[in-house]
Amino acid sequence: MVGKRSADNARRLMMDLASRLVMPTPHDTDSHAWRPESSIYITQISTDGFAAYPEAVDLAFGGHAKYGQIVKDYRNATMTYTPSEMVGAERTGIFGIREDEERTICTSHVERHNLTIRTLMKRFTRLGLGFSKKLENHEAACAMFLAYYNFCWRTRLPGESGRYRLPAAMAAGVVNELWDFERLYDEVAGSESQAIGS
Repeated sequence: MVGKRSADNARRLMMDLASRLVMPTPHDTDSHAWRPESSIYITQISTDGFAAYPEAVDLAFGGHAKYGQIVKDYRNATMTYTPSEMVGAERTGIFGIREDEERTICTSHVERHNLTIRTLMKRFTRLGLGFSKKLENHEAACAMFLAYYNFCWRTRLPGESGRYRLPAAMAAGVVNELWDFERLYDEVAGSESQAIGS
């Protein structure tokens, strides 16, 4: 999803994430009938302290997601374009996270992914000239990079020279073989031509 950091887009993002998961459908006759004290958690979500996220997570996941926020404190955070030093972090469980589970609230994975995006996509390089002039071009560039990242990109295993992890799509069971860019292009072009023909 490409858009501004707004409450509406937070809701859209969370609804999209929830639509990609298998949500429980409790009924009164089921042994797991809905009871607030016995929620069925299917995932855990961690975000920063943006005020729109709690409502968005509740709307999309109801009682089926553990959710917590982490707010990081930085020293020298007011200086423009200089690296700030993180001096602390406050973790707060919002839904379903007990006090002894608060250390599991973490945004490091998505922050590392953001670094990969900023490094490999010149549209996201700070103070760079690789920006998109049209929103449609920006959305297309993001979609192409993320598709390549998920279906073709392989990262090295730590400490094991020459060995690589599976791409994310293979690890998740979406595809069962490694794709190259030509295969990715053919799949996208084929699905677009089918959509146009129907």
